[in-house]
Amino acid sequence: MYLYTVTGAVGEEGYLDLAKSGDLTGKNVYVNMTNKCPCSCVFCLRQTKQQQEGNTLWLKEGEPSVETMLELFAQYDLNVINELVFCGFGEPLERLEDVCRVIDSLKGTYPNLKVRLNTIGLANLIYGRDVTPELKGRFDTVSISLNAPDEKEFLELTRSKFGIQSYEAIKEFAVLSKQYVPNVVMTVVEKVMPEEKIQKCQEICDTLGVTLRVRPFEN
Repeated sequence: MYLYTVTGAVGEEGYLDLAKSGDLTGKNVYVNMTNKCPCSCVFCLRQTKQQQEGNTLWLKEGEPSVETMLELFAQYDLNVINELVFCGFGEPLERLEDVCRVIDSLKGTYPNLKVRLNTIGLANLIYGRDVTPELKGRFDTVSISLNAPDEKEFLELTRSKFGIQSYEAIKEFAVLSKQYVPNVVMTVVEKVMPEEKIQKCQEICDTLGVTLRVRPFEN
């Protein structure tokens, strides 16, 4: 499954195939184009094989082509939705060029389409260059998973393949993204860390000049 909506509070009812979602007016549509990710987070649903097989986010038949994605989108009127969100079990920017191609095509038809990126924030390490200029005009919001109040805990939680440098990299990605994207947010998950650590994350976001959002915990 590549396109889906949330069937209630995240973590309560899960995800619903877009074809079964009914009226899309005012809803967010979520897009998954890859299972690839530079992290192996200890709290990620992808760590449980049973959940991978039973959850509609997991791409069982491989990555969809750009053409396949556009054919799927052509079946719906995106004028009525609230927001298009690139997310999923993988890191969307693992397919940066393809994601940009999809957005460019859609915005040609829907110039006012609101688009959000949910990311781990490590794209600059993935590609070995600053990719944030490529977000300009494509994304209205970038949401980056902060996950922890310091680099050691971040690495323990995410098990990023890039090692200890990852934490500074995501903070730099947030700052660079502000030049090209109107709304940059960093997130932590409630119940995963105590309130004092969330406060520390708030201080980090204040220093970076971005918004902190505390997301609900997904069972």
